[in-house]
Amino acid sequence: MADDDDASDKPSAVTKRRKNRWRPWLRAVHRDVGYVAVGLTFVYALSGIAVNHLTDWKDGDASYKSYTRTHELGALEGDDAAVADRVKTALSIGEAPKEVYAPAPDELEVLFARRTLHVNRKTGHVVEEGQEPRLVLRAANWLHLNRGKKAWTYVADGYAAGLLLLATSGMFMIAGKRGLIGRGAVLVAIGVAIPVLYVHFAGGN
Repeated sequence: MADDDDASDKPSAVTKRRKNRWRPWLRAVHRDVGYVAVGLTFVYALSGIAVNHLTDWKDGDASYKSYTRTHELGALEGDDAAVADRVKTALSIGEAPKEVYAPAPDELEVLFARRTLHVNRKTGHVVEEGQEPRLVLRAANWLHLNRGKKAWTYVADGYAAGLLLLATSGMFMIAGKRGLIGRGAVLVAIGVAIPVLYVHFAGGN
């Protein structure tokens, strides 16, 4: 009879399964939200690293790189506007210049948003100085810094909510000593302590 009483006090396998029926659903949600978040995580991780190391980039710009090119167009005649148009056409530049001025009789400066043309009217020697976008990083930084304004804000908020869901669901996916009541609690505490201690010792509080 004692053995029967002890057996009745222990939860059956069926009871355990019933208690843990929510875990498969939690894993499914965690998995699917995680797949959706992969692309956005790459964008934010790449741009986050790039922006955190601005001083390591030439000219301190992670989105654009500087360049200098020379062109030989032959003697250029006409007024400032005519010469600027001829140079634009020769170099296949579609945008309108922000400013055109002559610092000297034989020289012409043509300024665009991200390039400047130094033109010698007499020889047709043109020095082009400008910036061109870095592949992938420019778009990633543009999104990370929310240059898309209100429309991208909704996407960013949704991504942040997804990360909260992943973090929360991840804590409850594993039961027992390896879960939240065991080693998981210690690791969560370490994760919380890292920013708190950094702010404290860096004098940010």
